[in-house]
Amino acid sequence: MKVIIAENEEQLNQVMNIRKTVFLEEQNVPPELEIDEYENTSTHFLCYSDDQKPIGAGRFREVDGVGKIERICVLPEARKMGAGKVIMETIIEYAKKQGYKKVKLNAQTHAIPFYEKLGFTVVSEEFLDAGIPHRTMEKPLT
Repeated sequence: MKVIIAENEEQLNQVMNIRKTVFLEEQNVPPELEIDEYENTSTHFLCYSDDQKPIGAGRFREVDGVGKIERICVLPEARKMGAGKVIMETIIEYAKKQGYKKVKLNAQTHAIPFYEKLGFTVVSEEFLDAGIPHRTMEKPLT
């Protein structure tokens, strides 16, 4: 399994297809909430399986001087194989190399234990985003 920064049109299309499958089709997020004004200014990550199939994605951008991790997703057939962890570890390492001291994300509440295992802590009350319960989580980068 490997994670790359999506740099060309084919790779970015693969990222968007994974997000479409997970967020639009599986979770019924409206397209206008999933695709936003930050697509062109974010760094997009793409995870390939060992047999070179695109299976997961995520994005990273700066918000108020903090690194924000967003849109972490893995195709249903590729879950429970460690792809989400590899994507997150890659993005966290990228954030460290970029000089960020902290990263944050808005976690769907069912995924909080996953992020806690990666060192994130909950820092907000529950809120709805696209009708889905979330909580903000942060991780210091030291």
